[in-house]
Amino acid sequence: MRSTKIFSLAILLTAVVFGTTAFINARLLDKANGDNKGFAVIELFTSEGCSSCPPADQLVAKIEKEVKDKPVYILAYHVDYWNRLGWKDVFSSADYSRRQNDYAGYLHLQSVYTPQIVVNGKTEFVGSEEGTLRNAIKTNLEKPSNDQLSLNVSGIEKDQASIKYSTEGADKNTVLQIAVLQKNAQTKVERGENGGHTLSHVQIVRKLQKVSLSENNGTANVALPHGFDTQGWEIIGFLQNTTNGAVVAAAKATLPNELSTNASAATKNPK
Repeated sequence: MRSTKIFSLAILLTAVVFGTTAFINARLLDKANGDNKGFAVIELFTSEGCSSCPPADQLVAKIEKEVKDKPVYILAYHVDYWNRLGWKDVFSSADYSRRQNDYAGYLHLQSVYTPQIVVNGKTEFVGSEEGTLRNAIKTNLEKPSNDQLSLNVSGIEKDQASIKYSTEGADKNTVLQIAVLQKNAQTKVERGENGGHTLSHVQIVRKLQKVSLSENNGTANVALPHGFDTQGWEIIGFLQNTTNGAVVAAAKATLPNELSTNASAATKNPK
């Protein structure tokens, strides 16, 4: 009788352990494939004055078409240090050159260059290396994230958007970067290394605003560039660690179709 009780208890304990293990494995699987799935933020540093940059611009345009249903976020920053060599890039900004220099510090690089791609703030390589980029995207999509971000545009009035954000897992060294992007444009380059060519661009960063996080939820007011509309533009946010540059979460803001703006339709080139 006693041995029967011991045997029954052993079966019960085995069932409990097996059930607990199965539950934990299921939760881990849910975490890997559910809300905590991986993502890839691709930051391209490029310039219309650089003859090596068009292949990188074409590569990210190709990738952008392929990954519409995946958490892959492409941002193209046009740096300004090529402007002195015969052609001023109409999308360039000193702010983007400074951002690239910040990455040089984070990633322990001796200098900056174009075209350069940085993925999730951790990996950098020549922006035209298709195989390297595809491997980086695959690796990061398979790597679950412990941090979360959601964005929603609650209103647009004149040249400003009100964006509600919600974060999870962000520590005190994390900031929210909000980028306003023009989805595509073309420029006829008249001088410089690309003189005589018409260049096509995608995901052009036209505004980058840093938001300090004092709470997990809040609202940020972001200035909108001239020409912004809800069809030819988009807003992407990402959480970035200010001590090492790592991007720990990203999201695209919801832009309701009925949202109206007084801004004119996007043009090929900014004023």
